[in-house]
Amino acid sequence: MNEEDQSTESKPEKKRNPIASVVVAIVGLACGVYLINPTAGVVELIPDNIPVFGNLDEAGAVAILISCFAYFGLDIGAIFGRKEKADAKQAKGEVIDN
Repeated sequence: MNEEDQSTESKPEKKRNPIASVVVAIVGLACGVYLINPTAGVVELIPDNIPVFGNLDEAGAVAILISCFAYFGLDIGAIFGRKEKADAKQAKGEVIDN
């Protein structure tokens, strides 16, 4: 098989577990709600007035939310140029598995 045949061949899609998709959606929704109103004080895991550590809960919620987006195929990292770097590494043969 040559390179042209490999590029036109479609990869088989993985079937997702519907329960896992619902759980990921609920976690993403909870993180989104937490981030919309982080200083209301109703649900505040770490108080924001603690220096350095005060915003770690919001940073964690953002990380989880980005992971939830990636699970459903929306790659937020591509906005910041990460995809181009990964494509360049793959072209050089530096990426083992994509």
